[in-house]
Amino acid sequence: MSTADSALVAFKGIPFAAPPISNLRWQPPQPALKWEGVKACTDFGPSPMQPTPAPFGVYTPEFLVPAEPISEDCLYLNVWTGAKSSSEKRPVFVWLYGGAFSSGGSAVPIYDGEALARKGVIFVSINYRVGIFGFFAHPDLSKESSTKTSGNYGLLDQIAALQWIQRNIAAFGGDPANVTIAGQSAGSRSVNCLLASPLARGLFHKAIAESGSSVLANSTINTTSLLKAEEQGVTVATALHASSPDKLRAIPAQELLQQVQERFGPIVDGYVLPQSIATIFGSGEQTKVPLLTGWNADDGGAPTDRKQDEFRRDLQRQYGAFADDVLRYYPASTDEQAGASQAALHRDLTYALPTYKLAQMQSETGKSPVYVYHFAHKPPATGNFLQYGAFHTAEVAYALNNLAFLKRPWQAIDRELANQLSSYWVNFAKTGNPNGSNLPQWPSYTVTNADIMLFGDKPIAQKH
Repeated sequence: MSTADSALVAFKGIPFAAPPISNLRWQPPQPALKWEGVKACTDFGPSPMQPTPAPFGVYTPEFLVPAEPISEDCLYLNVWTGAKSSSEKRPVFVWLYGGAFSSGGSAVPIYDGEALARKGVIFVSINYRVGIFGFFAHPDLSKESSTKTSGNYGLLDQIAALQWIQRNIAAFGGDPANVTIAGQSAGSRSVNCLLASPLARGLFHKAIAESGSSVLANSTINTTSLLKAEEQGVTVATALHASSPDKLRAIPAQELLQQVQERFGPIVDGYVLPQSIATIFGSGEQTKVPLLTGWNADDGGAPTDRKQDEFRRDLQRQYGAFADDVLRYYPASTDEQAGASQAALHRDLTYALPTYKLAQMQSETGKSPVYVYHFAHKPPATGNFLQYGAFHTAEVAYALNNLAFLKRPWQAIDRELANQLSSYWVNFAKTGNPNGSNLPQWPSYTVTNADIMLFGDKPIAQKH
């Protein structure tokens, strides 16, 4: 299928695995079904099963998958290429979407791959199962598995897509020996998981992790043990009056979405993730590849109307004798200040600190080149959008050079920053180093120099 750029071709809706429906629900991805003749591949495949997407906060429809089609039959990927022959061996850039492991899909408008493909990479975006369909564990599902595990189906989908890339991307002009995985939020945590998983070893050669990490030893964000996940699964199955995997699989997908409200995410199952991500990175057993990572100034959300007394009481309950120390960095002298501090604390605990720790560990135990950024540029906005600043996901449209997909009062400074950010990302995918001609120098990060790149109105290197 042609794109707006006649030099590029987009292939959409390529099946990389069999539809995970019926008896394949809660099974590892199986080989894609064969088809006769030529498959058109002109439209995105269905997005994974999830609640009907609806705009909220700063997240307008450009950040969401289309309301239709959404289906369990969702294991499709998309390829944008400007290569003219299979011998070109262009670097491959693989995008993993965010959505808290409960929503998202490759058809989200701001994930379009044309702009980066125009800069010389083969852009691939993939679907993976989310929510109860992607991360549901149960003792009986584990028993029927050859690995005696269950739950990490969404991660296995990602691995299956990377295996497909190894087998097939050369036909699109891509280099299977130069693959970069990249993702934001849950996509970034997926990158963490793939770095940690022995099953993904050799399937990629560089990694980009935007606003998301699970490497902190005391973090429970989107990771749990197989035992706890199975216990959750038993609770869910009991509530559904389903006494066996067959009965669970017989429940219509829409009914599962309506009845099950629990959250699901990656599991330390002893197979996909042999140990916790913190343990794997701490012992230097992760995949040792160059890493580009960072977070946004307002990843924690807009300031709230939190009352200072309430905020202080919560800090006292959570931190005890250390509450005053916390207040030194997150003050609460007024209600307004308390609201801003709450957002900052959420940003730092959920995104900034874990992401910074990821950079430290990949540099120290991974013995790999690392580049760290802090995205502080506030996209232009009007009305209620002004309060969100450099919000969670704001950098994606800049990094993928897709400002045109968003209805914002863009200025020349935004377009220049998007061109720079996307060039850094593409250069990194090509060589493992984001630097290139006509770009401000981005120094590499180490635990001793702590150099990072601040993306405000323009890129500026600084000590962190």
